[in-house]
Amino acid sequence: MADPLKKEDALSGAPESPLTEEQKQQVLEKFDKESKTRSFASPALAKGYKIFAIAVTLYHLVFASGFYMPETLKHRSLHVAMILILAFALFPATKKASRKVIAWYDWVLMGLAASVPVYMWLDYFNIINRAGNPNSLDVIFGTLLTVLVLEATRRVCGNALPILSVIFIIYGLMGKKQGAIPVNIPGIFLHRGYTWQKLMSHFFANTEGIYGSSVNVASTYIFLFIAFGEVMNKCGMGQFFNDIANAVAGGSKGGPAKVAVIASGLLGMINGAAVAVVVTTGSFTIPLMRKSGYDKEFSGAIVATGSVGGQLMPPVMGAAAFIMAETLGIKYSELLICAIIPAVIYYMGILFQIQMRAEKMGMEGTPKDQLPKVGDVMKEYGHLALPLIFLIYMLFFSGRTVIMAAFYTIIFTIIIAQIRPNTRMGIRDLLGAAIAAAKSTVSVAIACACVGCIVGVCSITGFALNMASAIIQIGGQSLLFTLMFTMVTCMILGMGLPSIPSYIITSTIAAPALVQLGIPPIAAHMFCFYFAMFANLTPPVALAAFAAAGISGGDPMKTGWASVKLALAGFLLPYMFVYNQELLMLNTTLPKGLQVAVTAAIGAFLISVAVEGFLFRSVNPVFRIGALVGAYFLIDSGLVTDLVGLLVCAGIIVLQKMTAKKNISGTGTAAV
Repeated sequence: MADPLKKEDALSGAPESPLTEEQKQQVLEKFDKESKTRSFASPALAKGYKIFAIAVTLYHLVFASGFYMPETLKHRSLHVAMILILAFALFPATKKASRKVIAWYDWVLMGLAASVPVYMWLDYFNIINRAGNPNSLDVIFGTLLTVLVLEATRRVCGNALPILSVIFIIYGLMGKKQGAIPVNIPGIFLHRGYTWQKLMSHFFANTEGIYGSSVNVASTYIFLFIAFGEVMNKCGMGQFFNDIANAVAGGSKGGPAKVAVIASGLLGMINGAAVAVVVTTGSFTIPLMRKSGYDKEFSGAIVATGSVGGQLMPPVMGAAAFIMAETLGIKYSELLICAIIPAVIYYMGILFQIQMRAEKMGMEGTPKDQLPKVGDVMKEYGHLALPLIFLIYMLFFSGRTVIMAAFYTIIFTIIIAQIRPNTRMGIRDLLGAAIAAAKSTVSVAIACACVGCIVGVCSITGFALNMASAIIQIGGQSLLFTLMFTMVTCMILGMGLPSIPSYIITSTIAAPALVQLGIPPIAAHMFCFYFAMFANLTPPVALAAFAAAGISGGDPMKTGWASVKLALAGFLLPYMFVYNQELLMLNTTLPKGLQVAVTAAIGAFLISVAVEGFLFRSVNPVFRIGALVGAYFLIDSGLVTDLVGLLVCAGIIVLQKMTAKKNISGTGTAAV
């Protein structure tokens, strides 16, 4: 694809204007496979799709409201069937297949997908009673479900996840005792083996296979919060985030970059889809950064890191956070409390680097006469902050479930949006939000269904426990080596998998090893969660960074490495909260937690000094190494190590300030 920002100013090399909607779609389709959907040429077909998508959203809202709640497997089978039908309707089988009409074989696949819940609903109690001892129809429909899920996942998410699922299915069938494939797996991964009938029953007739906890989360929490995000988008929340970020930070040094980080983080907090957030916010913030003097790669990296961080920031976070809470069996509000301090420090590390880069380059902020005023923004859009406040109240203080909190927040948002004409939504807007919610859920939900094959095999064969033992053996009982091995596993999986299945798989096979080494389960899962999200930034496959490069016109690999450099404090954060669990507010008091947060923030500041090589003036290599050493000491929560780190920080600041005064004519004399 040609650079969408090919019209450039002759002097600055900066793009002239934000991307058009067509250019945004081009970038999305190039870097986000989930965006390559059909656009129906037939009005009747388009209308039929919209009606079905609205029906899907209404069903999930009715289920969430508690007005109608079918039995567990009935609900999950219907949810998966709806998602499969949407997937086959929206995603062509091949690149050459038509994106204007639905192929005949896709109609067949949609019909087969619909037959699975019909069978489940008609023979529900008998199916449950036969679990583990299926009849022929159970095996047929289990096989049909598995094949449909694998094919839909291939279309929506690419080849990596279904191939990995097939490998695990083959592994489940291997074993001389009872396996359909009479070959033993050598070593600690040996198991008795299972027949095809047994495996299909496990996938189809209980809650440990395809209809497992991941699908449960997708059909409840994730769907509702995606619907909440679409309603917020329709009423102008994106414009509110952009305007308030401009009003607050646009006039400071490096203002356009700070605006990009804040706007991307706020939108990512609600949306949770990193690539989509990059395209939405980057389309107007990257041109501004380029005009202000930032290079192409750094501009793209700023938007990429800000967008990925949105999945780490409460109160919504990404879809994987709901799966984590469900897996750990904890309240979602407890998870939010654990996540808040690391998320804030992540963004502080990025903002520190932006400030230092701006001072090093002698940059100024956007002129105030070109910025909106906070009062004007709040007058026009300030009421849109109320749904977020309401959501926080519902999650922490109302005593309601997360599902009911999301449902009531959607209703509250619709009511609040009617206050002003510029945010008011009519029936057409609400129906549009319902259609968008169903469409946006497909990629997440189908990945959750497919990863159920992997989790199902792990549960029935004991693979997860065996893998945990293997990881500990490879790490030699060393926590640091085990953490590094887990990080590398997350990165490798993230090269080909979306962040959600990457987290689910790594938390299934690696988190138990960390728990066996004495790490609290939530810290172990947060470690996996962070690096699953960061796979969007790390080359050679860094989808968020590559999408940002597609907008900025920068080199994708250079943008990816610039993103890693910019988010370096974030890459160290998981190690910090594993060794220093007060960062997650675990088994600590609020004053102690805040103390640890301050020292961690100072550590992020020192990392930024080391990376950017600037503090009042250029930092020599010795001081840069010293800054890294000081940051290392601040990782540990001990009094002595904290004091050493603080003394290093104070020493570097004082010496840099003194030398800056002596060389006031040099570059960058302003204080951070």
